[in-house]
Amino acid sequence: MRILLSLFLWTVGITFFLISFLILAFCLTALPREKTFALARRLFSVQIRLMGIHLEVRGRENIDPAKTYLIMGNHQSLFDLFVIPSAVPLVFTGVEAAYHFSIPVWGHLIRKWGCIPIQRSNLEQAKMSLKQAEKTLAAGLSIAVLPEGHRTRTGKMGPFKKGPFHLAMNTRANILPFGIRGLCDFQCRGGFLLNPGKVEVHIGKPVCFEEVSSLSPEELRDLIFEKIQKLAKES
Repeated sequence: MRILLSLFLWTVGITFFLISFLILAFCLTALPREKTFALARRLFSVQIRLMGIHLEVRGRENIDPAKTYLIMGNHQSLFDLFVIPSAVPLVFTGVEAAYHFSIPVWGHLIRKWGCIPIQRSNLEQAKMSLKQAEKTLAAGLSIAVLPEGHRTRTGKMGPFKKGPFHLAMNTRANILPFGIRGLCDFQCRGGFLLNPGKVEVHIGKPVCFEEVSSLSPEELRDLIFEKIQKLAKES
C-alpha cells in the first residue's frame, strides 16, 4: 500500500512540477524577479501539499524584508528545494552543486534563476563561485546556502564546509539561520517511499556581522552549526 501511495504522490508531484517549470520559465523572461519569486513560492507550496507535506513555519517575524541575508540551514532532503522557498518570505538565489545544472528541467530553471554553481572538487572553480556569490550579495540579493554540502542519509546534520563562512566574512553578511525538522522522515536521500506528514521550519534570529566580526571563519562555522542544530532540534 505504501509503495502504491508513493508512486501516486511521485506521479502527481512530477506532473505538477513540470507544469510549474513551464510557468516559471516563461515568467523569468516576462516578469521581474520579485513577482516571479512570489509566484514560485505559491507553486512550491502547492507542490509540497500535493505530495503530502504539511508545512509549519516558526520565526518569520525574525526576518527584516529590507535586509540582505546569507540564509543557512540543514540539508535533509531533495524536497528542501521546495520547502525552503515556501517557508522563507524573501527573494533569494542559491549556491548549487555544479551537477545540479545538468539535471533535466531543474538545471535550466536554476540557471535562469541566477543560482551559482559550485564545483567542490575543483578549488579554482570553487573560488570563482564564491567571488560570484560575493557580487550577488553586494548587489543586495540574498543567497541561500546549505553548508553541509550534501543531503543527510541519517537525519542528523553532517559537518559544515568552510566556504560559506569565508563568504560571510568577506561580504560582512548577516546570516539568517533556519532548521528543518521532519523532512528526512518524509523522504530521505536515495529513498523512493514517501511518508506524508508534518514538516517544520524554524527560522532563528539573524546573526549580524557586527556580532561575529572578531571570529575566524572556523569559529563562525561552529557557532552557526550550533544555532542550526538547535533550530533543527538536534542535541
